Amino acid sequence: MTTPDPATPADTLFIAVAQLNPTVGDVAGNLDLARRTRDSAREAGADLVVFPELFIAGYPPEDLVLKPAFQEACRAAIEALAAESAGGPGLLIGAPWVDEGRLYNSVLLLDGGAISAVRHKVDLPNYGVFDEKRVFAQGPLPGPIAFRGVRLGVPICEDIWGADVVECLAETGAEILIVPNGSPYRRSVYAERDNAVVARVVESRLPLLYVNQVGGQDELVFDGASFALNADRYLAMQFPSFMERVRLTRWQRFENGWRCLGANMADRTEGDAADYAACVVGLRDYVNKNRFPGVVLGLSGGIDSALVAAMAVDALGPERVHCIMLPYRYTSDESLSDAAAVAQALGVRYDIMPISTAVEGMEAALAPLFEGTQRDVTEENLQSRVRGTLLMSVSNKFGAMVVTTGNKSEMSTGYATLYGDMNGGYNPIKDLYKSEVFRLSRLRNRWKPAEALGPDGVVIPDRLIDKPPTAELRENQKDEDSLPPYAVLDAILERLVEGELSVAQIVGEGYDAATVARVERLLNIAEYKRRQAAPGVKVTGRNFGRDRRYPITNRFREG
Repeated sequence: MTTPDPATPADTLFIAVAQLNPTVGDVAGNLDLARRTRDSAREAGADLVVFPELFIAGYPPEDLVLKPAFQEACRAAIEALAAESAGGPGLLIGAPWVDEGRLYNSVLLLDGGAISAVRHKVDLPNYGVFDEKRVFAQGPLPGPIAFRGVRLGVPICEDIWGADVVECLAETGAEILIVPNGSPYRRSVYAERDNAVVARVVESRLPLLYVNQVGGQDELVFDGASFALNADRYLAMQFPSFMERVRLTRWQRFENGWRCLGANMADRTEGDAADYAACVVGLRDYVNKNRFPGVVLGLSGGIDSALVAAMAVDALGPERVHCIMLPYRYTSDESLSDAAAVAQALGVRYDIMPISTAVEGMEAALAPLFEGTQRDVTEENLQSRVRGTLLMSVSNKFGAMVVTTGNKSEMSTGYATLYGDMNGGYNPIKDLYKSEVFRLSRLRNRWKPAEALGPDGVVIPDRLIDKPPTAELRENQKDEDSLPPYAVLDAILERLVEGELSVAQIVGEGYDAATVARVERLLNIAEYKRRQAAPGVKVTGRNFGRDRRYPITNRFREG
């Protein structure tokens, strides 16, 4: 933090913006982080510290927040923090709060040794990844909070996506809007946020400070990217994406209202770089918050596992990533050399564990039952299931979590083996289509996130990116033997999954009718596999699981 000039006029307010990474359920840890942030803000001369939405609980707490013991722990933490607030900066901090028997998503102002104000969230999101109406009561339209001579309007996250809450605050005398957020990343999020915030600033004619959480929580990744807009829509402060930051902002009252002055400016991470960074952060925090010592994955010589290995090293460092090549008779020399090149470039531990003995032993055990039948996908899947079992055994023995490497194209069409390559605890590329895997692999060879722990430069050889994808479960196998070309497949899937377009609509765009019908059928019949898949980072507008919840037993088919 930058220490302000001690000759501060009375109409100046120093607000510390705490773009931090809480952990759901870790009330004591989140409280300790709030205390440390308050102490450093005090030394820097802050008047107020603003934390993200539901900071003490971590966001989103889901049904954990319904547990009375958890509610009581959060209240006790807030009361302890309030008692310590005399003689230092005020704290604007989020917590679940029970008031007259109703549970709210609330923000509390702690100042002067007490809880001096409480405001409850009004607009509870109940779409996509959000289920807040299920667990929280709706708060009343709020008035401003009086804080050391300034009237602060505190809409909470979704409260700024509509006009009513901010309009009420402006009409009742708010001078600055401060918005604590738990807003997760998705590709379209920056444009959506910008549009919502600009609309509220224009309508209210008030400056707005947007404070967002950062870090991973299961499938969700929060990108931070906190910012401030003055009443004239001037971008006065911008925090970086996907990184924790605590910085002091200076606010000055002028004749026409308050303005944010001399604040920090950083570039947001956008586009493919944001997708890659989100995958890295999601994997890092899933591993660290669940206290795994590291990860283990099968490095096949293909593009998916190579990209996942790069993400894992960027997230955790090479010393916490263990890659294993599990070759069989169909594994090509090219795949062996490509996997070794990736491992060497990343600096990870790399072992080769042939699976012939295990596969042939399983085939021998099954031979009496399979007598008189033809070899088919059953025998092919034995290879995948042996690999999955061996990786899980390494995980059980040494504690590292197995990372799965299936992309969204495969998850959509069921081109994956239950209890085989789907084994594992987390999948950073689960929401990336195959064509996006290629694109992000090329990106990683020329760029990496600012806080990545992996090496600079090329880590995925061009020859690996350029070769035709194959599962190598039989001689001369290629993915396109079973699936349409990925450029076509991914375009159809995006229309089916994200767009919810009908088969007729997609055909109307010029796609082959038989191909679209086949892809739609594969998507429908693979739901049972997706229900058993590992969680993974959400980057698109509609991921499998939290966003798209289809029944497994489902006879509806178009036409």
